[in-house]
Amino acid sequence: MSAPIDALILQFLAWVESETPTCAQVLDAWQSSCPRLSVWEDVQIAGFVTFDGTRARHVILTDAGRALLRAKVHASAG
Repeated sequence: MSAPIDALILQFLAWVESETPTCAQVLDAWQSSCPRLSVWEDVQIAGFVTFDGTRARHVILTDAGRALLRAKVHASAG
């Protein structure tokens, strides 16, 4: 992963963790017509997010997503 994409993924994961957005909110906030900025698709493929199973389809972090976010936060703090 390149540094700009990595930074966007971390920003996305932090946003999901703090907001617990619906799928519609994610698509509204993070859609892109640029194939190089496919953050939403990238985090899904990597298994960093999932849906909470409710009718509203909130997007939540998986264990892998939380682990990546924590590792990067700790690495930047240290």
